[in-house]
Amino acid sequence: MDGEVRCDEGTLAAYAHDSSNYRQTPSVVVLPRTVDAAVWAVRVCHEYGVPVHSRGGGTSLAGQCCNEGVVIDWSKYCTRLLSVDGERALVEPGACLDDLNARLADRRLMVGPKPATHDTCTIGGMIGNNSCGASAQAYGKMVDSVIRLEVLTYDGLRMWVGETSDEEYARILGQGGRRAEIYRAMRELRDEHLALIRTRYPDIPRRVSGYNLDSLLPEKGFNVAQALVGSESTLVTVLRAEIRLFEVPPFQSLVVLGYPDLATAGDMVPEIVTHRPLALEGLDHELMDLARVERVAGENVLNRLPEGSGWLMVRFGGATRQEADDRARRLAESAGRAHTAYFDDPADEERMWRIREAGLGVTAYPPDNPDTHEGWEDAAVPPDRLGDYLRDFQELLRRFDYHNCSLYGHFGQGCVHTRTPFDLDDPEGVAKYRRFVEEAAHLVASYGGSLSGEHGDGQSRGELLPIMFGHEIVQLFADFKRIWDPTWRMNPGKIVKPYRLDENLDHLDYHPKEPRTHFDYPADHHRFTHAAARCVGIGKCRSSSGGVMCPSYRVTREEKHSTRGRARILMEMMRGETITGGWRSEEVHEALDLCLACKGCRGECPVHVDMATYKAEFLSHHYRRRPRPAAHYSMGWLPLWARLASVAPGAVNALTHAPGLGRIVKLAGGVDRRRELPRFAAQRFTDWFRDRPMAEGDQVVLWPDTFTDNFNPGAAKAAVHLLEAYGYRVEVPPVPLCCGLTWISTGQLAMAERVLRRTVAALAPRLRRGVPVVTLEPSCAAVLRSDAPELLSGDPDVKLLGEQTRSLAEMLVDRVPTAPPPGTGIHAIAQPHCHQHAIWGFDADTRLLERVGVEVEVLDVGCCGLAGNFGFERGHHEISTRIAELGLWPAVRDAGRDTRILADGFSCRTQIESGTRAQPVHLAELLAEVLLRPRGPGTREKPGRPQPGKVRSPTAHR
Repeated sequence: MDGEVRCDEGTLAAYAHDSSNYRQTPSVVVLPRTVDAAVWAVRVCHEYGVPVHSRGGGTSLAGQCCNEGVVIDWSKYCTRLLSVDGERALVEPGACLDDLNARLADRRLMVGPKPATHDTCTIGGMIGNNSCGASAQAYGKMVDSVIRLEVLTYDGLRMWVGETSDEEYARILGQGGRRAEIYRAMRELRDEHLALIRTRYPDIPRRVSGYNLDSLLPEKGFNVAQALVGSESTLVTVLRAEIRLFEVPPFQSLVVLGYPDLATAGDMVPEIVTHRPLALEGLDHELMDLARVERVAGENVLNRLPEGSGWLMVRFGGATRQEADDRARRLAESAGRAHTAYFDDPADEERMWRIREAGLGVTAYPPDNPDTHEGWEDAAVPPDRLGDYLRDFQELLRRFDYHNCSLYGHFGQGCVHTRTPFDLDDPEGVAKYRRFVEEAAHLVASYGGSLSGEHGDGQSRGELLPIMFGHEIVQLFADFKRIWDPTWRMNPGKIVKPYRLDENLDHLDYHPKEPRTHFDYPADHHRFTHAAARCVGIGKCRSSSGGVMCPSYRVTREEKHSTRGRARILMEMMRGETITGGWRSEEVHEALDLCLACKGCRGECPVHVDMATYKAEFLSHHYRRRPRPAAHYSMGWLPLWARLASVAPGAVNALTHAPGLGRIVKLAGGVDRRRELPRFAAQRFTDWFRDRPMAEGDQVVLWPDTFTDNFNPGAAKAAVHLLEAYGYRVEVPPVPLCCGLTWISTGQLAMAERVLRRTVAALAPRLRRGVPVVTLEPSCAAVLRSDAPELLSGDPDVKLLGEQTRSLAEMLVDRVPTAPPPGTGIHAIAQPHCHQHAIWGFDADTRLLERVGVEVEVLDVGCCGLAGNFGFERGHHEISTRIAELGLWPAVRDAGRDTRILADGFSCRTQIESGTRAQPVHLAELLAEVLLRPRGPGTREKPGRPQPGKVRSPTAHR
């Protein structure tokens, strides 16, 4: 077939999970390049009687996306927007929602439903689950957007379905064949049970559970397409969809209302709904507290929250900014006993909204509390009964001793989300989980609600459907499935005749032996096995734009090259079933090979999966007592080779750049022949600094990292001038030291530990006196701040080193005068290093640049693609450059001629130089240009008055 067919251990391991509690390993994974190829794949499955199901973003929370048999992943190739006709779009099932909306942006159109996973979920998955999101308050569920579907039955019938008039129905029956058989059976099912269907479906806005048999009612036009929405790949394979589009609200506003508790906030929902908001979301104090800990939105936004312990976030739209703002103000004025906060800055609105979208991630691993799980996370009740339901549900949680559960959700439609500390690791905990969800299901049914208000039934709630609908309707579900799938091969065990809700549980049989590791994994109870199972499947690493992660996925579109895919593969490695090779597994090595170790996932993953650390750990075990790749000896030991090269840097440069010899050097060092090796500076920074007189002021240690010291000493010299000008006495370690970065990134952790212990011992006297260590290379700063304390856990001096490591911007931001120097007028674009982005952020840099009058645009275009040794290694060049072409290189090329390119990372600057004509600079160099601008021979402009500390002229040593 025209596509990729996979049955290797790594791929099967990655697809054995979705975002639920369940695990089932498929037999084969198919990635069709076209819709026709998928038709062929289903034909083959039918020929051999093999189960089949479709998969989009793989973020299902009820187990819909994991099963045995064949899984068809649409998200790599079948992503096309085929046509737009007015406010209708024809689209393939693998199209990511955010990507599709980006293509529609020029028309000011969008898809109505917008789940929290909008940067990952696909249109096919949204149809399969009948997705909603916060925007469903205004635009309805996915079923309300579907006009027509092209579908394929397991036995090979391919057809378009939609609303069916009596004339169309008669025409279909007149044509005979399998299609007529299906339509006749559906009509007979509907007509025979018309009263039952009309009376047993709850009349609420968020009923997602069960099949949409009500869409077959005469008053709904016998709409077959809408009847298939939410069927979770258990009836047909969706090939293409015609969906309704909506105008993008030109302007939006946000008001937040605070109440004494969440249930009281729920009581107010019916009144607020009358104001016709675009979205009406509820959040409790547990979620807000976790948002503070995780720094989801920033303290400035969180501090503006109105008083209370339960909040409603209400979003309005308008044709003008004034209209949107007026609607928000009218609600705030009529809110009565609520405390209010009005957000009129779009950036602050989005930061606040980010808290709600981060709910699933920030509540998964609450500090000092048990891990939480889905399983009962999206029930819905009539909105006018929401407050009472919340009180009863909170009482149920207390009765089962499930404490500290955050409650939030789409309150305008009565949908409540939560994650619960179910103990799914042992049989007693699982039995308690079963008892709880059964009681919870009865509670929801007593309110006339739906077991699922958004995430679907799958395996989590399929077994409970009789409690909600009664056995007669559930029997109709089985009859409906039999019409479409008489051999029960379409995603069996989901919705009807389901697996038990406590069957196929992922964690119940996950008790691998804990290995001895180098890193300590403090966030995972000091257990690598927990770290390997940390991913909860949200799939943010599969986004195609914005942020940093996951650069290799953005190029390959491969699940096993996403952070989630790699995490699942590591978990399966520890389990030892699908992947049996352990640390020696070549499948795991292949999956990790394209990990850039950029650490983007540590900062951006909602649950902070740290794949860079896991990769280093794996490599250390994989190559233990075995020969390593040449690059591990060349670039992994770069600090040593750089020290040797400093004896005769000119000769080394001539050798490495000579046409013939340079090629041999690259070949021997495992470097791609297309990469130009960096040139060593004529004089190292440490050699330049050695004979300088010492200035007076507050003591700091300037860290002479290998990259700055040997390749870009000008940045370090500029940093010395700046620090001295603003009241610091700069010291440099008297002996060569290293943070161990290159050994860590190549998995040579025993050597990294030795290097770090030597470094800490040398710095200890200063660290104990509170002397800060100023770093210029972000990747080295990340090691000192993060990797070192986790690699040498328990050493108090290492802890001090992590706490006292500072960036140059952090050291200067409060000492540089607030008024910009006159006549700066510099515009810059900045590429933050991925490690800085992940560990401490770019806020201090932005504030400092604004203070000195530099207008800076911070790029949000992803990783540069070089990432230390990654982009130099043979076999990685194409991936590295394709990553750069996704964002960084175009942004630099499009910058104005007078725009300065700012990049602190040696890798970032090297990659920019390799693909553009730009000459990027380090922050220290740009600041020196602005703050220490020469006014005449041998002099520099006097900086603003520094804070305490005697200052020597930065040129006095000359």
